[in-house]
Amino acid sequence: MTSTATIEQVARLAGVSRSTVSRVLGGGDRVSPAALDAVQRAIRELDYVPNRAARTLATRQTQAIGLVVPEDTTRFFGDPFFASIVTGINDRLGSTDHILNLFIASDDPGSKTTSYLIGGNVDGAIVVSHHTSDTYVDRIAQAVPVVYGGRPSISRGDDFYVDVDNVAGGRDATRFLIERGATRIGTIAGPLDMPAGQDRLQGHREALAAAGLPEGPVEDGGFTLAGGSEAARRLLASGAEFDALFIASDLMARGAVGVLRAAGVRIPDDVAIIGFDDSPMATNLEPELTTMRQPSRRQGYAMADVLLQILAGGSPEHVTILPTEIVRRDTA
Repeated sequence: MTSTATIEQVARLAGVSRSTVSRVLGGGDRVSPAALDAVQRAIRELDYVPNRAARTLATRQTQAIGLVVPEDTTRFFGDPFFASIVTGINDRLGSTDHILNLFIASDDPGSKTTSYLIGGNVDGAIVVSHHTSDTYVDRIAQAVPVVYGGRPSISRGDDFYVDVDNVAGGRDATRFLIERGATRIGTIAGPLDMPAGQDRLQGHREALAAAGLPEGPVEDGGFTLAGGSEAARRLLASGAEFDALFIASDLMARGAVGVLRAAGVRIPDDVAIIGFDDSPMATNLEPELTTMRQPSRRQGYAMADVLLQILAGGSPEHVTILPTEIVRRDTA
């Protein structure tokens, strides 16, 4: 008769984590002798028979990688950043037997996505565009190897992540506006529950402080087109004076430029603007958008490469930081 014991019961009886039990089932690699003995005793006592999902998790034979995006579908399909990330990931996986599974998880409290990912259905996961409220991601990271796109919102101390230098990008963008002659520089920031939003704003403030300039108006645009439009409307309604704007994503910049031009603001004569991303929409704007280029496709490739190294038993760098650069066009 088949045992009804679960891997969680084995872990509880042995006093170890579920992932430790999975490693024991896979041959005992990277498990201390004490933990190995405790798990084996618990398996015998409970007459535990591993199910297919547990065996798959332990031996990493699914050949599947999960891409977890804690955003809604409108944001995912509307922002070119994600297309570049996915392209880079696929570039790296193309020469392997691994396939990519996409999980857009914002409308789900995490339980459905988490249950699937830790249930032996993927070998590892890549998490992109996470917020401080996305605590379910931490449960995924306890069960399978995870590589983050960007500095994790909740650090576990031994995380693997690939990021662009957002602080330097924000600093360089604002310094460029200062060198152009701007003295009253505002910003439309990304959401401050995301490290990218925090870091780009930090770099912006550092550049102002280094130049001895006061901080201009700050509005949160949420990294969305509609958010950029609404932020621009709030800036205009506030009556704050500004002769330049650092806008922390091209998508927000597109929304803001439309609102400013409709209000009679001449760009760049009245207000110079620099965005962030160098996405295709930067050249679809009129005037074309000066922006900070971040290598999103390269970031996706690097994240997949780090995860594949982990799955192969390698020791990749925990932190990979990619540079940004200014792309000069017409808005500044």
